[in-house]
Amino acid sequence: MQLWDPGQVFAILCVLAVIFAAAWIFFRGNVGRCDSAVDLSGKTVIVTGANTGIGFMTALDLARRNARVILACRNSEKAEKAKEEIVAKTGNTNVVVRLLDLCSLKSVRDFAKQIIEEEPRLDILINNAGVVNEGRGKTLTDEGLETLFAANYFGPFLLTNLLLDLLKKSAPSRIINVSSVINKFATIDFENLNAEKSFKHHHQYADSKLAVILFTRQLAKKLEGTGVTANVLHPGTVYTDLFKHLFFLLRYPLLTFIRIFCKTPEEGAQTSLYLALSDDVKDISGKYFVDCQLMESGANPLSRNMEVAEKLWNVSEEITGLSSKKKN
Repeated sequence: MQLWDPGQVFAILCVLAVIFAAAWIFFRGNVGRCDSAVDLSGKTVIVTGANTGIGFMTALDLARRNARVILACRNSEKAEKAKEEIVAKTGNTNVVVRLLDLCSLKSVRDFAKQIIEEEPRLDILINNAGVVNEGRGKTLTDEGLETLFAANYFGPFLLTNLLLDLLKKSAPSRIINVSSVINKFATIDFENLNAEKSFKHHHQYADSKLAVILFTRQLAKKLEGTGVTANVLHPGTVYTDLFKHLFFLLRYPLLTFIRIFCKTPEEGAQTSLYLALSDDVKDISGKYFVDCQLMESGANPLSRNMEVAEKLWNVSEEITGLSSKKKN
């Protein structure tokens, strides 16, 4: 008895092919490219999380352009290996490693102090580092902050503010913040920023990425007239080491899909590079980009609420200790 009719098999294969093609086009069909040929000799760049993934590819490209590249990473061994690879591939020996753990406000302050003491200028700051999950449950830093929100938002917020004077001194300069498309599904609960009431990983991650956009909007407003711009981006769905933090039951079934449909880290770095280098955006600030294009429709509508952005800024100053520094 024939179990499968050849015509039915063919029809099923056609449907699967269409689904596959549609998925590929959705995830990979419009990969933006940074076509800038600018040389960065004499310029200094910081890339956080530069030892792997998008951050590594971003740093590699900037080193090829003769910039002084500071790899800001929390793992010294991995960072040194990344530095060696970048130097070998580019011939640029002006690449240095500086330790930075964005989960630790003390580490952020120590890093910023070192940069200010050592570096006469800072032309580009790329807040690339982030975490998807540091374990499946809620964890706190030594300073009592929820780890995921600390790494993805509070750390970059404090770091950027501490380096603003150096960026202004080096103007025209640029700040690039990396968010995620998942910001669309987020909200900001000021009573639960630190997961005081409840912790759901996917909510906390999404909220941290929305916070990055709100931070960028308010930062751009504060920087008007200084010669420093700040923009934010979604790099696309990229296959990076972040996926190693997925719950193990999801990790392996998704790997095949991820490798086929996700961008490579080199592709994922393109919008960061575009915002760092292109003349097209030299006078643009406070905007959201995807695939090297202005894409405000890709951002959560809440991210354009400047009252929320201002309140988040003020709360963040209190949490990170910036407000007390101002008073002193």
